[in-house]
Amino acid sequence: MSLSIAAVIIGRNEGARLERCLASLSGQGLRLIYVDSGSRDNSVAAARAAGAEVVELDPATPFTAARARSAGVAALAGDMPDAVQFVDGDCAVVPGWIAAGARALQDDPDLGLVTGWRSELYPERSVYNALCDHEWHRPAGEIMACGGDMMVRTSAFAGVGGFDPTVIAAEDDEFCTRLRKAGWRLVRLPLAMTRHDADMTRFGQWWQRAVRSGHGFAQVGDLHPEYFTRERRRVWLYGAVLPVLALLGLVFWPLLAAALALYVLSYLRTVQGLRREGMATRTALHHSVFLSLSKFPNLIGMLTYHLRKWRGQAMRIIEYK
Repeated sequence: MSLSIAAVIIGRNEGARLERCLASLSGQGLRLIYVDSGSRDNSVAAARAAGAEVVELDPATPFTAARARSAGVAALAGDMPDAVQFVDGDCAVVPGWIAAGARALQDDPDLGLVTGWRSELYPERSVYNALCDHEWHRPAGEIMACGGDMMVRTSAFAGVGGFDPTVIAAEDDEFCTRLRKAGWRLVRLPLAMTRHDADMTRFGQWWQRAVRSGHGFAQVGDLHPEYFTRERRRVWLYGAVLPVLALLGLVFWPLLAAALALYVLSYLRTVQGLRREGMATRTALHHSVFLSLSKFPNLIGMLTYHLRKWRGQAMRIIEYK
């Protein structure tokens, strides 16, 4: 007997992207739950028109993707399926993925989660979209974590208590970490799963997204100290320590020379890494500028988390579009 699957879609002001997402899930016999986080566009009406059940989150509590996904699963209570496909509202599901994911979970009872390959719809429209597209390129097989598009066995979801609603970024990494610690296996299948529309055309959007990533590094690293260790160390080194050395170098010039040399070395290593992955030299040189620069907004995000925690403030979402 095949597994029963439902889909939980989350969104906030996604407009046409949400309509594309809903259309990609139609005609597959899935129960669709759309969870809206205070949209001011026609998202709620579009979801209802597509036949989805709508959950509108109370704005009195801070919106997070984690809170939205858990609310979507809660809406399934009373008719809980064997697995849930989580989809971000700016993604379209590739034909055939739902059936392939369900087969994988059915064939291996030790699997708590399966995911596939995500790619950008329009990587050619901006370097920021292209950076996202490269970010999604990950090998298939056993994985430690994945992005927000995933098919999760509901018994595994319930066993770890779902998503932590206070985690505003990298909540999928945090959830996957608890799944692994509970003994579940996580696998990326060598199949196309979703097409994402980052819709980033401005430097400010990219910067804000990098701030959000830094917040995730700090918050998830605080919850699971063994996770994001390399990312956090690199942010502290290149975003904080070396700039301080460079400032001191204005008085003692060898420090300035050493700091600049380390930045150049890091940049060249990034270029080499991208070229080893098959990226053209010119593109690698361009992308490495942004990957090197990202440590500064990452640092802002990390400091934002620690300041919020110190002040006892709520962890509120950081939006980039």
